[in-house]
Amino acid sequence: MSPINSLWFKWKSLRLPWRRSFLVGHDLSGNTFWEFKDTLNSGRFRRIVKPRPRTHYSDLELSPQWHQWLRYVRPEPPSIKEQQDDIQRRERILLLAEMQRKKWETEQSQLDAPGAQQPGPATRTSDPTLNAGAEAGRHAPGADTSRTKAPGSAGASIAKEDPFFRPKDVPGKKWQPESWTPTPSKR
Repeated sequence: MSPINSLWFKWKSLRLPWRRSFLVGHDLSGNTFWEFKDTLNSGRFRRIVKPRPRTHYSDLELSPQWHQWLRYVRPEPPSIKEQQDDIQRRERILLLAEMQRKKWETEQSQLDAPGAQQPGPATRTSDPTLNAGAEAGRHAPGADTSRTKAPGSAGASIAKEDPFFRPKDVPGKKWQPESWTPTPSKR
């Protein structure tokens, strides 16, 4: 910051009785923070931020300390040293996070041992009632059995399960529930 700017900031931060707004401080980005007395709300001091020149409001980024001061969470504004320490803390956290990510990538997963495969889902069961719908659909009249035969079996009738099979009694996409009509209760 130039000496002229620092003198101007000192002059604007003096709480002289005729002033309506007072400069409280600035952040490392060049935004200035001000207080002014709100005459409509019982003389309470209001806090605002004025962004640096030629900054669009959507590009304005405030540090958590200044945001806390604007929302009256902290009574005193943050110092420049505190803002610099916060930036160093964030850089250390990002460095530690990157180191941890690299460590996790190099370690082997504890869930799966190398070379070991998880068993696939069970497709057959010994309970005849669970596969009854699938068995009936596979051998339905008019069903295309040319793709269900195993290749190289010389006409053997070993059928694979069709993942797109839908039994006839299952409701379709256009099915809607019937409206509920209650019966009169017995007294």
